[in-house]
Amino acid sequence: MSYPAVELRQVTRRYGAKDTAVAALDDVSLTCPAGTWTAIMGPSGSGKSTLLHCAAGLDQVTSGRVVLAGRDITTAPDGVLTELRRRSIGFVFQNFNLIGSLTAEQNVAFPLKLAGIRAPRTDVRGVLRSVGLADRAAHRPRELSGGQQQRVAIARAMISRPAVLFADEPTGALDSHSAKVVLKLLRDMVRDNGQSILMVTHDPAVAASADAVVFLADGRLVDRLDAPATHEVAARLARLES
Repeated sequence: MSYPAVELRQVTRRYGAKDTAVAALDDVSLTCPAGTWTAIMGPSGSGKSTLLHCAAGLDQVTSGRVVLAGRDITTAPDGVLTELRRRSIGFVFQNFNLIGSLTAEQNVAFPLKLAGIRAPRTDVRGVLRSVGLADRAAHRPRELSGGQQQRVAIARAMISRPAVLFADEPTGALDSHSAKVVLKLLRDMVRDNGQSILMVTHDPAVAASADAVVFLADGRLVDRLDAPATHEVAARLARLES
């Protein structure tokens, strides 16, 4: 990809009207180069999730521009955004969002099925193998641990080889061992496949897995840390929360 994975250009997102309006994002500009992993941190209510949702086209900005995988999506119609989500971006959330009645294999193939694409079984099994779950293809979510369910969710996001993966607290519901496994999978996606990740997290150790960490406070971008170490991330976050 010759262009940035994600660009926010002077983005503002307000909720409410006139005198009661609140700016969840206030004139935020951010560039995430292709093939990199960027973590978003900040105190509660700082605008982290709003930034992620605006960048992914899940929320409409009030002003400014959003460019995703080289395409300006600021005023894109719903049909264009839906197609973009199916083919160019992936999502991983804290609560996995798997369909309980489907097997792991069927959950992985589901996004392509929605797009009218029949995923070859070898491809589905291959992506499950890449996340260490080749022997769990026929299991339903209730038969899997939390860490295994999150790996199925990552496999589902990987099946379409998205240019950008958006992750919202992807390790928040996992134990420390499962979290390490998931973080390694995300790192492998960036290193081996050249994919890009934009991730919200509250955990400094998780953020330190990224290539860069950006910090929000009161809807504004206030700090950035490249090649982060856990203690540096924790210290900067503590200053914002004090």
